[in-house]
Amino acid sequence: MPSDYPVNSFKRFVLLKLAPMVTVCLVRLLYASWRMRETGREHLDAAIEAKEPAIAAFFHGRTFVLLRHMTLNTNGRWVSMCSKSLDGEAMAKVEERLGLIVVRGSSGRDGLEAVQTMIKLVRSTPGYGAGLAVDGSRGPRCRVQGGIVRMARWTGGRILPITASSKSAWIFRRIWDRTLLPYPFAKVQIAYGAPIDVPSKLNGKQLEAKRLEVEEELIKVQVLADSLTGFSDCEPMQEVIKPV
Repeated sequence: MPSDYPVNSFKRFVLLKLAPMVTVCLVRLLYASWRMRETGREHLDAAIEAKEPAIAAFFHGRTFVLLRHMTLNTNGRWVSMCSKSLDGEAMAKVEERLGLIVVRGSSGRDGLEAVQTMIKLVRSTPGYGAGLAVDGSRGPRCRVQGGIVRMARWTGGRILPITASSKSAWIFRRIWDRTLLPYPFAKVQIAYGAPIDVPSKLNGKQLEAKRLEVEEELIKVQVLADSLTGFSDCEPMQEVIKPV
């Protein structure tokens, strides 16, 4: 209907023009105010200095905290993935303005093609690493999907678990990933786990075992970061994880 056109145009303007600009400004201002602390930094430095590409693995709900940190405080360039939805396009614009290289796709749509593009970029360009929200674009929350293992396998990269935490933060409880965004001037803890090697040849059972290894290590790092900040949530990361 003709009456729908102005509404759709306004929505696209807000999502693709206004929202990314505001979000980038907000992230930059917040990050400048946060008091950052790191633990396990030696794992990041070792992963970046290694000949193998670094494949950063993090939970979706910690993305906003990590984006600015990874682009400002590490060497090299990072390739990320955003879905082809309208929301994904808006997020891609945010990430590109923050200095990431964005490939479009997701686990639910055009995912294989996007992963292949990321693999080509990481393998062909020295200094490039990949960053993936390992619980996907739709969850379940904190359940690692197999894409991170396949990417490490096909690129020869090493998976680097990384997360963030802050006690003083907003939690967006209506979003499936319960996004965490620290308050201005909050203490923010960044934690890195030991890099995980992935063999080039894996059968289905071994791939699942490696996926579980990544999941367990990332949860371990998340629990560590939360303990250092005193962060707690009324809902567990997973059904099998009880709140502290």
